[in-house]
Order: sequence, then structure tokens, then C-alpha cells
Amino acid sequence: MASRRDWWRLVVGLIVFSAAFGYLEAAVVVYLRALYAPVRMHFYPSISATDLFPLITTEQLSSLGEQHALRLRTELGREAATIAMLAGVAIVAARNLREWVAAFVFCFGIWDIVFYLSLELLLNWPRSILAWDILFLLPVPWVGPVLAPVLISISMVAAGFTVLWREYRGRPLSITRLRWAAILAGGAIVVLAFVWDFRNTIHGGNPNPFNWALFFTGELFGLLAFAGALRSTR
Repeated sequence: MASRRDWWRLVVGLIVFSAAFGYLEAAVVVYLRALYAPVRMHFYPSISATDLFPLITTEQLSSLGEQHALRLRTELGREAATIAMLAGVAIVAARNLREWVAAFVFCFGIWDIVFYLSLELLLNWPRSILAWDILFLLPVPWVGPVLAPVLISISMVAAGFTVLWREYRGRPLSITRLRWAAILAGGAIVVLAFVWDFRNTIHGGNPNPFNWALFFTGELFGLLAFAGALRSTR
């Protein structure tokens, strides 16, 4: 069992890394929006400069030259690298699989929350927590109101911190295979809520109303399974 000082050094290190990474991600978005604002106005001259939809399609990008297709591939690679970096720092921090998962979701949640706070600071966006955002592009576009990923991130920070704290206390959380399956199923349902309309958005359509029922079903599924593990471990 780690000393209290070592444990807090670990947690603070994860927070500093994730928060700095969140700001870095927001800075990249600032550059991308400046780069592609003229392209969006070329295809959609009537939209506001702060509107993210409709998306620029791959066909539209390709029609402007190979360099734009290259930038899209670069962005996809950057998104994959982002997840790899969060997973990598979690591996360094962890002593077992439980701690790795906990450190990863803890870092992911902080990174995402700081990302949106940084966008508010740098771009004065989003104007509302219900503003629509492009969350990921892999393997298809994930879209939804900002409130949805922030709720997920808050849950991830709380769950990750709880597991790491119990590991430090020498009372690790015991999660059965059934509860792991429920948590993973809840996560899959949440992802489905973000991507269910991808065929529309990927071809330049404005998003249809967000499927909050599907989203909260997945969120509740995962939270209940985690709470059940907490209760049974005690």
C-alpha cells in the first residue's frame, strides 16, 4: 500500500497532466476553427461562424485539394494519439488492471472538462451547455450537446477517484464479471446515443434531436452497476 504522500503525488500528477492536456486540446481546436472557417463559409455561406454543423463532407474537402484530405487523416491520427496518451499515463500510474482503468477514466474526465472550460476561455464557446459539438471522428462522427459528455466526464472522475482511493486504503473495489458487463454495456449505449445519427451528419445534414432517453439509459446502467459494486464491497 502506498504512503499517503505518494498517493497524493500520484493523483495531483494525474490532475496536472490531464488539465494541461485539456487546454492543449482546446488550443488545437482554436487553430482548426481558424483554418477551416473560410472553408465552411465557402460551402455554407449562410451559417454563423460559431456553427459547427453541417459538417464539411469528405467529398467537399477532397474537391479543394489533396492537402485537405491529408489534414483530415492527420486529425484522425491525432485523436487516436490523444486516447493513447491518456491510456499511457494511466499505465505509468497503475499497479494493476483496476488501477489502470481507474486512472484512465479519471484522466479522461478531467481532460474533457478542462477542454470545455478552456474553449469557453479562448473562444467564448459554448454559449450554452446545450450547444452541439463534434466529440470524436473515430470511427464515425460522435456528436451531441456539450452537457452530455460533461455529465459522462463527471461520472468518470468520481468513479476513477473512488477506485484509486480504495486501492490506496487497501480495500480494492470488487467488481464481478456481471457488473463489468453492465458497466461496459452502459458505456456502449452512451456511445450509441452519440453516433446513432452519423449517417446524416457525415453527409452534411444538421443533427436530429439528441436521443437523451438512450443516453440516460446507458449512464444509469453503468452508474447502478458501479454503485452495486461499491455496496457489495463494503
